[in-house]
Amino acid sequence: MEKQILVSIDHDETQLAVFEDRQLVEYEVDRPLNQRIVGNIYKGRVENVLPGMQSAFVNIGLERNAFLFVDDAYPGVPLDGEQLPPGADTRSIQEVLHAGQEVLVQVVKEPVGTKGARVTRKLTLPGRFLVLQPASEHVGVSRRIADEAERERLRAIAQSVQTPGLGLIVRTAAEGQEEAELRRDAEYLARLWERLLRKAQEAKPGTLIHKDAGVVYRVLRDELDESVTRILVDDRHEFERILELLEIFAPALKSRVELYHDPERPLFELYGVEQELERALSRRVWLKSGGYLVIDQTEALTAIDVNTGRYVGSDDLQETVFHTNLEAAREIARQVRLRDIGGIIVIDFIDMEVGEHRQAVLRALEEALQRDRTKSSVLGLTELGLVEMTRKKGRRNLLEAMTRPCPYCSGRGRVLSEEATSRKIRREIKRILRTSDAEAILLEAHPSVAALLIGPGGANLKELERETRRTIFIRGSEECHLEEMNLRALGDRAEVEAKALPVHAGERLEVEVAEPHAANPQDGIARLQGYVIDIVGGGSMVGRKVRVEVTRAFRTYAKARLLEPAEA
Repeated sequence: MEKQILVSIDHDETQLAVFEDRQLVEYEVDRPLNQRIVGNIYKGRVENVLPGMQSAFVNIGLERNAFLFVDDAYPGVPLDGEQLPPGADTRSIQEVLHAGQEVLVQVVKEPVGTKGARVTRKLTLPGRFLVLQPASEHVGVSRRIADEAERERLRAIAQSVQTPGLGLIVRTAAEGQEEAELRRDAEYLARLWERLLRKAQEAKPGTLIHKDAGVVYRVLRDELDESVTRILVDDRHEFERILELLEIFAPALKSRVELYHDPERPLFELYGVEQELERALSRRVWLKSGGYLVIDQTEALTAIDVNTGRYVGSDDLQETVFHTNLEAAREIARQVRLRDIGGIIVIDFIDMEVGEHRQAVLRALEEALQRDRTKSSVLGLTELGLVEMTRKKGRRNLLEAMTRPCPYCSGRGRVLSEEATSRKIRREIKRILRTSDAEAILLEAHPSVAALLIGPGGANLKELERETRRTIFIRGSEECHLEEMNLRALGDRAEVEAKALPVHAGERLEVEVAEPHAANPQDGIARLQGYVIDIVGGGSMVGRKVRVEVTRAFRTYAKARLLEPAEA
């Protein structure tokens, strides 16, 4: 497997992309207004304890209080003489915490929507090869190291370099490393912990005690191994900083760092990162075979549907289905990793009648997920033929980080149809006029909605005026949202008409021909403040500015003739 890491610096933004076999598999970005807080350690104060939920809310100085569940409340790092009695993890929350208590907590899950961050008192400090666990004597080895002899060797080394009272977990990156490397990592983490503990004892509640490493250091710390063939950086200062970091923990890999400089073609443009991100934000993902995935992310779970699409395959239907599902399994693993989807994931593969095919697709999914450093678990097929899997959820996923709920559709992803909107506006007009003595009303709506409100030859508008016994002026405006209307005037008929008709017969003006007339292509259509001007003979002048003279003005449109160039 060929792995490349790209680092791009632009003003106040740091972007990092990881490619495996020329495919984008991870993307992270650091911005001042969108800083990651997972891994940060805060000194907090317990605001309230909720026995019914077996949890507490902790003020850590952020906009919303953090959530601390009882399982994460003990054991922890003692502050102000607090004791750590045995069996504390089996107690109820009110026996462990009380309002006003000062605690040292670490963020394990980013705040999302109206929910605050989730925190724990089981602190960890990750290094290059080891993870330090304060208030613990435990020594563990990463499950990803499969060789039993290597696991025992690393466990023995970790026990020999361990500081009393500080637990250690050996990371996957430590496989094959010598004792000197692990000792240096353990000593660095022990010194870091001593500094943090001193700062915590002196700090006030709501203080950030330790900020997790930035995106570049974090990814290099967690991802860098012999499989990384190239690290491309487009900023000299960051290039030199990365070389300094590698000098500390991976000097043999310094030669793989390259400074990229091409003002004509930015680094991320060269690798097509933007196009891949757009694809990762879309609901539909096409497969190379012609099949496609539909990915729907909700707060509770993510549903992924597999479809054959344009792929017709061979003469054997089951073979076609099998190959589509096989390709989909690998792409799903990549998309889950790239989009950083966490929580419950349900996959609806195309139905397979052959048992061997089902097992092969599950194996392909599990193998592809092994490259993901975020823990995931494939739970197998349900009785309905769905594949259930879970993936650890920590920071905000790509969709949450790069998008926001639509302010128009309130996150539904859909808007009302023109017909539904026109009916809604008709009801609103009736409601307004029921409570008003006004003789006339002027409103604006989206052009396609306005056309339905007016109707062929103004039939719908006449019917509405008959029902309300008032004069109604309707203008189409591209600036008006598809679901909304703008009330422009309400009152005396003459006054409203003066505002509704921006032109009068005999007036000469310059307008731009926007489009041909729908029913009479020889004529052109121009708009003035949403008011339609039908230009006789202007159909061939779309996109041009022309001088016209208004011949007749009606409530919904005006007729105009083209002026000769000599008259312009």
